[in-house]
Amino acid sequence: MNSLLLNCDIGESFGAWTMGLDAEVMPYIDCANIACGFHASDPSVMRKTVALAMAHDVRIGAHTAYQDLVGFGRRSMDCTPQEVEDLMLYQIGALEGICRSQGAHVSYVKPHGALYQDMMRKPATLRAVMSAVAKYDRQLPLMLMCTRDNAAAQALGDEFGLTLWFEAFADRAYDADGFLLGRSLPGAVHHDSEVIVGQALALARGEALQANDGSALTLAAQTLCVHGDNASSVAAVQRIRQAFDSLTQA
Repeated sequence: MNSLLLNCDIGESFGAWTMGLDAEVMPYIDCANIACGFHASDPSVMRKTVALAMAHDVRIGAHTAYQDLVGFGRRSMDCTPQEVEDLMLYQIGALEGICRSQGAHVSYVKPHGALYQDMMRKPATLRAVMSAVAKYDRQLPLMLMCTRDNAAAQALGDEFGLTLWFEAFADRAYDADGFLLGRSLPGAVHHDSEVIVGQALALARGEALQANDGSALTLAAQTLCVHGDNASSVAAVQRIRQAFDSLTQA
């Protein structure tokens, strides 16, 4: 049984527009990936979300993204490595400032959406992301996708002196190399709570998942991404938390 940290993308409302059930999901997670204003959120939402995380003793992570509010950070952008470093540093610093004002601090970094996907497939982007985290604070772990083979990413992390938290997903399907299927593909996102909870437990037990080509896929992850988008998602997270707690107590 692996002790997987449950992390959730959170604080993604903007102005009068509300997204997600942050208050409902926060009691069940370990790590809150708080949007930093580029793909979602605003200063007031960030402040409120930091306070909510603090109230539940949840670790605060900077959820950095391309500057793409309209596309929710899910559109790839043609940024140079220096621009990637700059946008990372800007967003981490913004969240850290809000955290400090409330007696908290940023505990880790998790890129979002297209930036997350790009860094896993483009070595120059991953290097830029790692460089930014190392320059800001080498003690901050970086969350990135767990694939079939994490050796190259781990080697680069070692080069920068970073701690890496490899992340798996309870509600997403994988290809044979351990990459997430694109959201536009059939079956890419799991909606059945039984499937989601089952996949979470398989990952925690170190059991193989089935990739989209039918092959067995084993992912050595340290953290599991869950979602609080709606009531059924929150219910699934609650069941995962209860199942994890039961396994660790057994």
